[in-house]
Amino acid sequence: MFRKLLIFSILFLLVGTISAQEAVYLWQGQDVHHGKQVTLTPFLADNNADGTAVIVCPGGSYFWLDEINEGDDVARWLNANGISAFVLRYRVAGFREFIWHYRRVFRGNQHPDMLDDAQQAIEYVKEHAEEYHIDPNKLGIMGFSAGGHLSMSAACFFTNEENRPAFAAPIYPVVTMNEPYVHERSRRALLGDRRCKNQIMRDSLSLERHVPDDCPPIFLVNCIDDQVVDYQNSVLLDSALNAKNIEHKYIQYQTGGHGFGASETRGTEESRQWKNEFLEWLDEVKR
Repeated sequence: MFRKLLIFSILFLLVGTISAQEAVYLWQGQDVHHGKQVTLTPFLADNNADGTAVIVCPGGSYFWLDEINEGDDVARWLNANGISAFVLRYRVAGFREFIWHYRRVFRGNQHPDMLDDAQQAIEYVKEHAEEYHIDPNKLGIMGFSAGGHLSMSAACFFTNEENRPAFAAPIYPVVTMNEPYVHERSRRALLGDRRCKNQIMRDSLSLERHVPDDCPPIFLVNCIDDQVVDYQNSVLLDSALNAKNIEHKYIQYQTGGHGFGASETRGTEESRQWKNEFLEWLDEVKR
């Protein structure tokens, strides 16, 4: 019995390790500030019948990345449901800046680095759609917390069809850079210590102000009891999407808090419903 369990455990671990392909360095060969930090890890679904794919942007206040719970685990959940995924390790400010504020002197990583990475990821996957067996017209982007701000930024600030996502799913996202609902840590990381006090810069990245008329469909989720990012961030975005008559679904849970990602244990039973809700919504969007 022990031997059978051991063999099963080894096979389970192997499946978990081979589901991800080798990471791609998105800026390889290009002169991009700290571009070597940026990678895209493909998780390709074996049963992806219609070619749907999602770029996954982990959260972490734009200072760091929650690579597992809001990255690789999300990709594996998507794979289990026949959707290929690509986890984006985009540039972030980093722990050193969080502690020492060195960007008052040195540039470090700050906007537009993160958005450039997301747009480059969309373009790269579309260019390699045949290789990855996905449909470039069914490539969306999903993000969590600060990654939710990044995924929504991709839906707001695309410059052409090559970097326009087919849909976006910001989950408990940072949205505004203005008081009273701003997540100050994300704002500081995104804008840097000098620019974070600039009102023009704050307005320019407050996404409720920049929903385009041709915004792709949006799936938006958050929880009232979120103690990290004020739930009003999503309310602002929902209102902006309604004002532009953008196709979207907004689900507001009472409980669940923040940071539950694709976990089967974090958050609450209520908030963990978002995954099934997303899959149902995606089926409707693709019709």
